[in-house]
Amino acid sequence: MSPVVAAVIALGALLLGYRFYSRYLAERLFQVRADEDVPAVTHRDDVDFCPTHKGVLWGHHFSSIAGAAPILGPAMAIVFGWGPALLWIVVGVVFMGAAHDFGALVLSVRHAGRSIGDLTERFIGPRSRMLFLTIIFFLIWLVGAVFAFAIARLFTSFPASILPVNVEIAIAMGIGWWSYRRGRSLLAPSVVVLLLGYALIFGTSSGVLWVPGEGSLFRSVDFWLIGLMVYAYVASSLPVWLLLQPRDLINSHKLLLGLVALYVGFLVSGAEFAAPMVGKVRELPAVFPVLMVTIACGAISGFHGLVSSGTTSKQLSCATDARPIGYGAMLCEAGLAVLATMAVAAGRWQGVEHASAWHYVEARSAGGTHLPAVGDALGAFINGAAGFLGELGIPAAIGSTIVAVLVISFAATSLDTALRIQRLVLAEVGRTYRLAPLENRWISGAIASGSVVVLIYADKDSGAKSLWPVFGATNQVLAAFTLLICALYLRGLGRRALAYSLPAAFVMVVTFSAMGLQVLTDLRAEKWLVGGVGALIAVLSAWVALEGGLAWRRSVAAPPARPPARPPARPPGGPGEP
Repeated sequence: MSPVVAAVIALGALLLGYRFYSRYLAERLFQVRADEDVPAVTHRDDVDFCPTHKGVLWGHHFSSIAGAAPILGPAMAIVFGWGPALLWIVVGVVFMGAAHDFGALVLSVRHAGRSIGDLTERFIGPRSRMLFLTIIFFLIWLVGAVFAFAIARLFTSFPASILPVNVEIAIAMGIGWWSYRRGRSLLAPSVVVLLLGYALIFGTSSGVLWVPGEGSLFRSVDFWLIGLMVYAYVASSLPVWLLLQPRDLINSHKLLLGLVALYVGFLVSGAEFAAPMVGKVRELPAVFPVLMVTIACGAISGFHGLVSSGTTSKQLSCATDARPIGYGAMLCEAGLAVLATMAVAAGRWQGVEHASAWHYVEARSAGGTHLPAVGDALGAFINGAAGFLGELGIPAAIGSTIVAVLVISFAATSLDTALRIQRLVLAEVGRTYRLAPLENRWISGAIASGSVVVLIYADKDSGAKSLWPVFGATNQVLAAFTLLICALYLRGLGRRALAYSLPAAFVMVVTFSAMGLQVLTDLRAEKWLVGGVGALIAVLSAWVALEGGLAWRRSVAAPPARPPARPPARPPGGPGEP
């Protein structure tokens, strides 16, 4: 089978999933109505709760979930072979991942914008709430460390990306202020900034504009690790209209345009698979469950439930927008994961005769018998994807910078969205235990950002290689609990819950198996902090799983009150109205 045929089959399956399965979930199971109250209107404060136009909010949601993870996961898991990777991406996202994101968004909207962690108390029990919030804290801790390390490595490996990324952030804040204060559209200025960004990429890649040289402070990984935490602290504490909405709208345009260009280049490239369909299974860690936690965000991700219930639900201006935003954006992320698989499995390394991205990964992963490091996996994707752009006549230097800017932009979006959610989690803990300082967004933001630095340097020498499996397992155990909460909600309404209960059970088995294997590996290697965090998460997860099982046994079909209705007319879109 050729790479093009394999990709077309995968993308076709994703489209069928949206056409049929998402409609079943929205109309039959959750029965979403356009006249439901939404917290963006009822709790509007223009900091976290802010009604936003569907297109702008889709851009924020897509940018927040489509960080480096749907690229990193497939690029690392390619050692298992492109066949298992594609199969898990498609099946996982249609029946588990996209359903998970959509369900978390609907539940949060129907419960005043409360996060999934907060909703655990209602559906599972009061003890589970703090346990769940603790797991969320650890997950975001891991997300911050992995993404910060990935961005820092990319800045130092592709220095031409530094100026375009940072100029975009500064300008995005300007147009966010302009749009909010003047009540103007974000669409036109976001397109202008997008074009300016490509002009900057051309300028830095061609040597016309400034690029830091060897020995510069801007080529230091440590400089960017600390700088990114300072950035994330400020960005996660600012009002959503100032940076989050305009920057994410720009980034969504950037990624969609980039995906189209990359897919066109891929389709015309006539590429052949360099990677095997099935890897050296006998010499690799167990395909089940390691593959399924290595490819996390491209198939199913608990972090997405935090985005859905943490930021997106507080900006949704109409309940029926949950289907294209919650389910649809996740399918687009799976499309990115499919492309990442093709870039590493079949992408050529421009400028190197007879070289491919797969050969680079194979060499860096002990002949394809071990998972590659984060930096090596990203490098393989960027150069393999740049090879697709080369088919469109784009020089190697410019192509690699374009792809590097794409990856950095979305990793940075996920980074500060994660820290914003962490701030909200700490605020919930503060309200529960009457710790007033934690309810202050600047104090909780400082704790969230500062704690990530410790974890970064605990695994810095391995290139965050040990953190990734722990992150993947924690990410998916959180997804399993979110699926369980959705199942309990549907069961309480007297509706069929199998669409959520069966995936919850499957993902829970996968993640507990993977977590146990990784903890043993880390402790044997004397990685005490990473191994200890993994062991603690495993214990907390087992406790929540037990509580969830008990909640399922005692649940009855007693429907909660329906959400109050409001006039069907869409409210003013606020700062996000295009």
